[in-house]
Amino acid sequence: MTEYWSRLLTGLNILALGIIFTYGIKELALPAIAEMIYREDYKQLVFKCDSVMRDHFIAKREVITSPSDQAIKNLHAAEVGLLACHDYDAVRKKLIAFGVSENQLARIGLEAIEERAKDVRSFVETHEIRY
Repeated sequence: MTEYWSRLLTGLNILALGIIFTYGIKELALPAIAEMIYREDYKQLVFKCDSVMRDHFIAKREVITSPSDQAIKNLHAAEVGLLACHDYDAVRKKLIAFGVSENQLARIGLEAIEERAKDVRSFVETHEIRY
């Protein structure tokens, strides 16, 4: 009888270890691996989406304040640019499905905008016409 209980306890311990191991992979390893794989793509898409949303807003305001054929063409072009936001959203949902938290995604997004903002400022300073 003690051999039966010994085997049962061993089996339950193995089952518990399997559950803990699976939980650890799901909650710790999988999000970290997904973040490592998709981090740079996500950062690029965050910046692109932010940029095209700004362009769209500007184009929309131009149509409202100074309607013209060119303003409407610019708005249509800006709307096509919003496809980058679809790609951003798809990668974001993929990362969330892998267990990456909203806070981690927000942190990565802020890093992307800060990194690119420095590049944009440098580009503007280099190519800006000075009077």
